Amino acid sequence: MDTGLLLLRLLAGLLIAAHGVQKVSFRLGGSGLAGGTEEFRRDGFRGGALTALAAGAGQIGSGLLLAAGALTPLGAAGAIGVMTVALTVKWPHGLWVQRDGYEYPLVLIGIAATLALTGPGRLSVDHALGLPHWPGWSAAAALAAGSAAGLAVRALLHDPAAPAPPAPPRSP
Repeated sequence: MDTGLLLLRLLAGLLIAAHGVQKVSFRLGGSGLAGGTEEFRRDGFRGGALTALAAGAGQIGSGLLLAAGALTPLGAAGAIGVMTVALTVKWPHGLWVQRDGYEYPLVLIGIAATLALTGPGRLSVDHALGLPHWPGWSAAAALAAGSAAGLAVRALLHDPAAPAPPAPPRSP
């Protein structure tokens, strides 16, 4: 079980962190901070470079915490928060990723919530530091705080008058 949790943490955590790196740099196929800023503008968000920096830092930090199994409820809350924002952006396109839908952010929210519920396992920084298994309420708090933070970011920074990005055309 611990090896399975390690693999799940590494996969999801490193993907979330890498996505944050792409938002703020040219590494891993990113288009630099200007590209991350433009992505948020296209999606109808205010805040310019500061928004892209905050999102990138949130993804990098929460992804690395999840991957390491360090302060797992905090890492899960951060991941849930940034992926909730992504889910709200993709919501108008429906569920499926082929139509630029919210399938992928939803899966990452589910993985982060699951890790908050199960804990990171013995092959983790939390375990190495002797932190006890996080209590059950911490998973509920991570889900609630992450979701609330993501929805608050959406409410504060999204311009409802901005046109939604078009969905990709359906393939035959």
